[in-house]
Amino acid sequence: MAEQKQKIEDNQKSKDKEKQKKEFVKKIPQNSEPERYGKIIRIMQKDIEGKMKLYPGLTKIKGVSWSLSNAACKKLGIDGNIRIESLTESEIKKIEEFLKNPDIPTFLKNRQKDFDTGEDSHLTGSNLELRKEFDIKRLKKIKSYKGYRHVAGLPVRGQRTKAHFRKNRSKGAGIKKK
Repeated sequence: MAEQKQKIEDNQKSKDKEKQKKEFVKKIPQNSEPERYGKIIRIMQKDIEGKMKLYPGLTKIKGVSWSLSNAACKKLGIDGNIRIESLTESEIKKIEEFLKNPDIPTFLKNRQKDFDTGEDSHLTGSNLELRKEFDIKRLKKIKSYKGYRHVAGLPVRGQRTKAHFRKNRSKGAGIKKK
């Protein structure tokens, strides 16, 4: 009798385990990747999630601020609150063309009175990074005050350095131990 009860209990336990496995398999969504990651759209060599709205999505591109994103949407007549994945190919091309050569007021451009050309322009992406790097190299080469500060790794724009910008130097100067 005890053996029969043991067999019945073992059968019930194995059936319960099988039910739990089936329920666990049902809980896992089969096609979870498209929902989790969404559609990825490439604008100006930058991958942007499709679930983002247009205003914050454009700001993911280096050199595009909120004000430029807003100006682009207004000039092109595109609603800034739509999802990026719902944009058509023609709208994406319009946005790229606008960001390459924006027709905006000068105060929104990030390169006013360029040192080499004297023109106002707006740089985005790798062009912006390269131009910034060249500017810093030029400052170092002509040995300006800003160039010296860049070389020394100190703040360039006049911030105080007594308490900040220490970078693991000894903190003993001017501080008394108790």
